Amino acid sequence: MSKTSLFKRRQRVFDLPLDLLTMDESVERCHELIDERGHWRADLNASIVLDALEDQKLREYVETSAISNADGQSIVWASRILGAPAPERVSGIDLFLELIRHAPRRGDKVYLLGAEEEVVAAVAEIFAAQGVDVVGYRNGFWTADEEDAVVQAIADAKPDILFLALPSPKKEHFVLRHKDKLGMGLAFGVGGSFNVVSGQLKRAPQWVQRFGMEWFYRFIQEPRRLFKRYFVGNAKFVMLTLKARLKGR
Repeated sequence: MSKTSLFKRRQRVFDLPLDLLTMDESVERCHELIDERGHWRADLNASIVLDALEDQKLREYVETSAISNADGQSIVWASRILGAPAPERVSGIDLFLELIRHAPRRGDKVYLLGAEEEVVAAVAEIFAAQGVDVVGYRNGFWTADEEDAVVQAIADAKPDILFLALPSPKKEHFVLRHKDKLGMGLAFGVGGSFNVVSGQLKRAPQWVQRFGMEWFYRFIQEPRRLFKRYFVGNAKFVMLTLKARLKGR
């Protein structure tokens, strides 16, 4: 599929851009962006939408992203209610693993940034064993004084894909601050995916994912950290969707 036809499938949901792409189309689009260089992907879920209403930098990141997917099932449901239906959920972790699967064949160089040191080191080892060219990795903890060195290390590695396992909006702010210095092909936020790949967290079974309840499976594993995000945030998101629908937006 050509770039032009892919771009024509971008609509707006809650006045934010959403690419109406399947998983296969998203993989193809990411590969095009990697080759062009200097791009980033936005993942849209209920939490990101709510935060983007208050955080101008986060909104800027989404608006200027070269690809934005319906990462959460809530976005798929909302897009259908609001008349710009996404064909399917394209979760960050699934797209992340698809790009890793293709990386050895394409020769894509990968840099891993984020999570605890033992977690990111384990992920680097796992991917290297699969034939992925891991050109660098670093944990997700640094001071303001250390940030320039973090950016320089990434730039020196010249990765085709920079995977960021950092919380929002830290990762989005980081990319916007240093977008002209990082030298990556595509910056791609992966949330807690490093913890899943390393075995620190378990992914929901396929039948749970199919019912759109993966968020609840994650909540059971980390209830204290995720209660506000999923229960308070999701309630606000439902109200926002209904309000937008009544306004015909």
